[in-house]
Amino acid sequence: MPTKTLTLRSPARRRMADRRFGIRLLAAAGVATAAAVPFALLLVLVEGKWRPLRDLDHDAANGLHQVAVDHPAWTSTLRVLSNYVWDPLTLRVGVALLTGWLLWRGARRLAAWAAATAVTGGLLGLGVKTLVERARPVLEDPVAHAPGYSFPSGHAMTATTSFAVFLLVLLPLVPRRARVVCWVVAVLSVLGVGFTRVALGVHWFSDVLGGWLLGLAVVVLTSRAFEAWRSDTGQRPTHVAEGLEPELSGPSPEPDTAPR
Repeated sequence: MPTKTLTLRSPARRRMADRRFGIRLLAAAGVATAAAVPFALLLVLVEGKWRPLRDLDHDAANGLHQVAVDHPAWTSTLRVLSNYVWDPLTLRVGVALLTGWLLWRGARRLAAWAAATAVTGGLLGLGVKTLVERARPVLEDPVAHAPGYSFPSGHAMTATTSFAVFLLVLLPLVPRRARVVCWVVAVLSVLGVGFTRVALGVHWFSDVLGGWLLGLAVVVLTSRAFEAWRSDTGQRPTHVAEGLEPELSGPSPEPDTAPR
């Protein structure tokens, strides 16, 4: 009889955990900007036209632009990286494919986290751009052009959220000795995206920094919501070095099923 009672209670407990997980994801999306204290501080400095930051922006833009003008082959490489390899559309398609694979595998909540992180990052970045309305750099003899407003960098923000999703989902499938390589590739890619945008003269350095900070804030908040769901369902805490759901490395498991 006690065993039967536990079995009857488990589905209800899991449904309650599911509802809490959904609520936490929505809450994380809603408070992302408020929780991003470093980003908020940067936004204040940008809007206030703080002179040291403005000088840094102009020095970086002018210096890298001169290099781009003097080295056409280097500039062409930056265009390929920025407009194709690290383009937001390319990265979003990658996240969408990963989300579909997670759904096929049965990891519905991990798929929801990946999708929510990507969508929240995209919408939040677009909203902040619209509110700030910062103009892009205007340089003599420009080597590239980009539409829309400048702050924060959509490329930098999308790279931050996308590579975080790739890492935190796929790390359990990577041998431990190779995980450092994955982290290095992801970090260098995120930094590389920012460098290309400044070097091509389509963003200020502070735009890129803002994209990194806001993207990181979104990832931290949605990841904490996912970790809270794991706690609600009785699963062990995880470490960022092993990914959000280590059980994903099992042979076609039910990763959403909590241990009883």
